[in-house]
Amino acid sequence: MPSSILDGAEGPVAVAAPRRAASPFAAIALLTCPSCGSSHVAQVLGDNGGVSYVCTACGHSWS
Repeated sequence: MPSSILDGAEGPVAVAAPRRAASPFAAIALLTCPSCGSSHVAQVLGDNGGVSYVCTACGHSWS
């Protein structure tokens, strides 16, 4: 058994490049705070299992 995961490899390991979308914004969904406009938004579980959001910049929360 190799002592490292690199010892078990027989040469360079191929890494797949991410596939590009037709539009540079197709895979990116930006969510901004309605209060301050910041994009520093976290998704959290709300009451009764719903989804809510909170701005980590200003503390505003909404669902």
